[in-house]
Amino acid sequence: MQEQQTKYNLILDSLQKLLENRKLQTISVSEIAQTAGIGKGSIYYYFPSKDAILEALVERNYEKPLTTAKNLSAQTDIPPFTRMAMIFQACRNSSAEYLKSDRESGVGAPEKALLHQKYMNHMISEFKPVLAEIIQQGIDAGEIHFGNPEALAEIVLIVLTVKMDNTIAPSSPEGVEKTIESLVALLEKGTDNPPGSLNFLLS
Repeated sequence: MQEQQTKYNLILDSLQKLLENRKLQTISVSEIAQTAGIGKGSIYYYFPSKDAILEALVERNYEKPLTTAKNLSAQTDIPPFTRMAMIFQACRNSSAEYLKSDRESGVGAPEKALLHQKYMNHMISEFKPVLAEIIQQGIDAGEIHFGNPEALAEIVLIVLTVKMDNTIAPSSPEGVEKTIESLVALLEKGTDNPPGSLNFLLS
């Protein structure tokens, strides 16, 4: 099992290394295998395609905050809004980690853009079921009044991801905070909570 995990990470490391000087479309599975020092057949034991390797690379780089978020949904002894605040913080941590690694990497601009898109898609798709489950638990407990937890989770995550990432629609730190404050105000209104009652989500 340890050897399998080592090879798995070696494949991801090899793609990351190749991306420092190459465009993704010019990198072959054979080159990834050669860089990793393993046979091409071994690659297909772990991944069905080059795109799958890229997806796994993105997932590995931001695994910690996502794992934290997933563990939260099962902790029903913690109030739903408190867990939502933890999800907000996990989004912030993941965005900060991504932006730091993005600045430090030697990956070219087109590849950065591709990885960036994959990262944002991954963030939203992974956090959505977790946040929707927390919202549903709040609805069941009578603390949240909303008819579609999946839609609410998606709206919240799109706003959080876009604003915290701050590259698609760049604005000042003050502008980012104001947008998130407005999101919280909408959450209060949409879930029948008094104005200001969810301000702790901003911490």
